[in-house]
Amino acid sequence: MGKRQVNTTLQGALVLSIAAFIAKLLSAVYRVPFQNMVGNTGFYVYQQVYPLYGIGMTFALSGLPVFISKMIAEAHDLPSQQQVARQVYRWLWGLALVIFIGLMLGAPILARGMGDRQLTPLIQVVAWMFLFMPALSVSRGYYQGRFQMLPTARSQVIEQLVRVIVILVAAGWATQHDWSVYRMGAWALSSGAIAAVAALLVIPRWRQRGTTTATRVPHVGRRLLVEGGTLCLLTAMLVLLQLVDSFTVKNGLVAGGMGDVAAKSLKGVYDRAQPLVQLGLVVAVAFATSLLPALTAAQQEQRPEAFKRLTTTMMRIALMVAAAATAGLVALMPWVNRLLFGDAQGSGMLSVYMLSIILATLIQTYNSVLQSQDQYRLTVVALTTGLLVKIGLNHWAVRSFGATGASWLTVVSLGTIFLVIWYGSDVTLRSGVWTSAYIRILLACTILMVFGVRLMAGLLTYWWPALLTSRLAIGGGLLVVIPLGGLLFLGMALKWQLLSVREWLAIPHGESVLRLWQQLSQHGGK
Repeated sequence: MGKRQVNTTLQGALVLSIAAFIAKLLSAVYRVPFQNMVGNTGFYVYQQVYPLYGIGMTFALSGLPVFISKMIAEAHDLPSQQQVARQVYRWLWGLALVIFIGLMLGAPILARGMGDRQLTPLIQVVAWMFLFMPALSVSRGYYQGRFQMLPTARSQVIEQLVRVIVILVAAGWATQHDWSVYRMGAWALSSGAIAAVAALLVIPRWRQRGTTTATRVPHVGRRLLVEGGTLCLLTAMLVLLQLVDSFTVKNGLVAGGMGDVAAKSLKGVYDRAQPLVQLGLVVAVAFATSLLPALTAAQQEQRPEAFKRLTTTMMRIALMVAAAATAGLVALMPWVNRLLFGDAQGSGMLSVYMLSIILATLIQTYNSVLQSQDQYRLTVVALTTGLLVKIGLNHWAVRSFGATGASWLTVVSLGTIFLVIWYGSDVTLRSGVWTSAYIRILLACTILMVFGVRLMAGLLTYWWPALLTSRLAIGGGLLVVIPLGGLLFLGMALKWQLLSVREWLAIPHGESVLRLWQQLSQHGGK
């Protein structure tokens, strides 16, 4: 690959990364006002069926386009690239029809498995978005494969923006007109198909009229199943765990003796964890994967030492940011819960769930490293193992320990996935990544930040009793405590040299942080 093409690839990766960040941020943030409008039971109705949509979204948004772009890039000329796109499009249409028919006919069975037959029409509404999956996936993959990233980036952002608008408008209208939560859920979930149409309207058509002399590409179906399916599974990791929860949490609560209405409400409280985890992941993964273009370039240019150094830097930054975000959310969970969702119900089980931010961040970061080496099998084995743990034990855990049991099983499943990846990967990718000194310093910084944040929160509450009840007051309190907690963690990390100078410089604006710290240290030494 020539230098110019490498630069084009890296610039394109940056554009897609920014678009993905915006899309994920929108996907996380909208759930807060949505839950506030529809309540716990309305949120339960939406979240029960959402994982089915989420799987389709990962197909069309990131999983399949990455695979298709790889196949397009392998083709030598424009007619061959269009031939690849046509063949993949036909295969995906077959897959989409099978999924659509399966969901339409199997909706009553799935709803019964989720313990709520009234979810049947909602599942059927979600089925329609799969019919748009082939066009979206192939269009995005085609332009990415030709190193034209703007069409994909634009369609991703528009799709998420339209979806969020439709969901919030549906929730607002349902609240004003006293709709049932199931009717509201059906309209909210229709946002998937509506957003897909909007995305298709802003992405150019890739098909060229007329005949082509390009030869047929062999093994497209097999590669679509193996490589494309693998990428989709990895991208949909958290959504698949949520799907297991859809079938086991509400049913497990009822089996444990809880009433049906109360179980639905508590499942809605449990689902508050999703936007919080997504926000934590967006921040942590954005910091870590800012190095991904450089990592890909090092792999393509066959510079093993640079690749190893960048891998170590990514993993250290990922763990540091994820640990800080997790500790902050756990320490402030009652405040965060009340501010965002109106009460502090379920703060304990939500705090447990926040531990998954660390593990999910490490899995996604490490998977990015393996993908840059075209290694997929290990992560599929790991994901399958983790899912089997969740599927096998989740119902028992909920029946025995309530919704907190499901939170712990999510953490255990993600821990299983990470351990399989970690111990199954090449020793060169493991050695020296996290030294004992790094772990000790990170634990010290995290524990100190948690104590500092709790102390500040306690003092503020003593001086300002409104923090116990007023959401507005809590918002003001968080604006004070969060920056101070972040500065405390950052100061300790710099003082105790958690990262090397080179690693700090790899973080966006890291040079400015180091320069400021040096100035403060010089003034402090006088």
